[in-house]
Amino acid sequence: MVLGYYLIPKIGRHLFLTVVSYVFYGWWNPWFTLLMLASTAVDYWCGKVIASGEAVGDRGRMRLGMLISVTSNLGVLAFFKYTAFLMESAQGMASWMEWGVLPVPEFFRNIVLPVGISFYVFQSMSYCIDLYRGHAKPADSFVDFACYVALFPQLVAGPIVRYGSVAEQLRSRVHTVENFSLGVTRFCLGFAKKIMLADPMGAIADGAFGAGTGSLTTAMAWVGIGAYALQIYFDFSAYSDMAIGLGRMFGFHFIENFASPYKSVSITDFWRRWHISLSTFLRDYLYIPLGGNRKGPARTYINLMATMLLGGLWHGASWNFVAWGAIHGGVLALERWFGKHASLARLPRVIKMAYTLVIVLVGWVFFRAENFEVAVGYLKVMFVGAEVRPTALMLQAELLSGANLVTMAVGLFAVWLMPNTQTILRRFVLWKAVLGLVLFVVAVAMMFTSGFSPFLYFQF
Repeated sequence: MVLGYYLIPKIGRHLFLTVVSYVFYGWWNPWFTLLMLASTAVDYWCGKVIASGEAVGDRGRMRLGMLISVTSNLGVLAFFKYTAFLMESAQGMASWMEWGVLPVPEFFRNIVLPVGISFYVFQSMSYCIDLYRGHAKPADSFVDFACYVALFPQLVAGPIVRYGSVAEQLRSRVHTVENFSLGVTRFCLGFAKKIMLADPMGAIADGAFGAGTGSLTTAMAWVGIGAYALQIYFDFSAYSDMAIGLGRMFGFHFIENFASPYKSVSITDFWRRWHISLSTFLRDYLYIPLGGNRKGPARTYINLMATMLLGGLWHGASWNFVAWGAIHGGVLALERWFGKHASLARLPRVIKMAYTLVIVLVGWVFFRAENFEVAVGYLKVMFVGAEVRPTALMLQAELLSGANLVTMAVGLFAVWLMPNTQTILRRFVLWKAVLGLVLFVVAVAMMFTSGFSPFLYFQF
């Protein structure tokens, strides 16, 4: 693939990348490529409408193009991601109100969520919004725009790339040996992070959450959610590293998506460091349009809560994700209130980090648990305790084995004491490239011995 890209003339590289990206995406389900192509065509046409309206000073035409784009994209996302959830919620409401059984057609039960739809829909829609706001210029051609939407390195799990940030790179990119080498090294380190850190953490988390509250001790519960926190960070940041590395190999510079989030000293700080492409997207396209902090304190708190609730629903159609969004939205509002009325800056950094980590871990329980009831039961064991049964002690001994604790210690060392990947690879150094290749080979060997290990964020 990489060789083919560099062998063909520059004029055909975007078409080559687009075709390769569609083949990559269609590997899961070829029919979903038609959905992405249709979404891309609609947004490209809407962009033309917005550009033509701007040329003649017709704000109404510009607004029409932008609204068609937003409506069509959100409509597609709502149908595939939330139809079943809304039906199940309606059934639950009907049962609770004793209205009888609400029939749900089998068709709605069997809707399959296209991989990565949340990412490419946001990305494609942001193009038209930015055109309307004057923050971007129209794509030079449909192939260029299709290449932007479908670009395979970050297609299925981000980072969310805005058109304005890569528009010039689509027109002209500089390919250097150093950039290519940095890209290869970052890809290798990301892959190793996924296999050697994320997957072992996932095994520990699965053991704790799979035990059930009846066979779970408080120590197991804390270790389990700690392992999941490490798993989801290593898993998602590994994919971002691989995407950014692959992008570099083709001459693209994508934005960074993580900045050592578990070193955060507040939830506000956490969202400056975690999934940066999503947090800035929610800020610029939801929080600020809702009014941001421009309409008084009460409205600011409401806007924060609304943004995080919708951010939670973006991750998944489940009340668990609504609860996760409510936790983060509520704490963000409280931190803003405390910032206005009291100073927390004098607290030792370690205390602020501990407070932040506890809030994040509580939120991750809802992220990981199968349903709301399981999440509440898990939190009860974490903070209240549970009856210790013989089976629980046996499971605890297995979960808290020396090997697992050493693995977690390595993970904690990596997130708290080591610099992040972008800092490590700020410039090319030969020994770092060699280390990356060695870790990549070891990770490949581990992957073939341990079986298939999918990325967590593919499901979102």
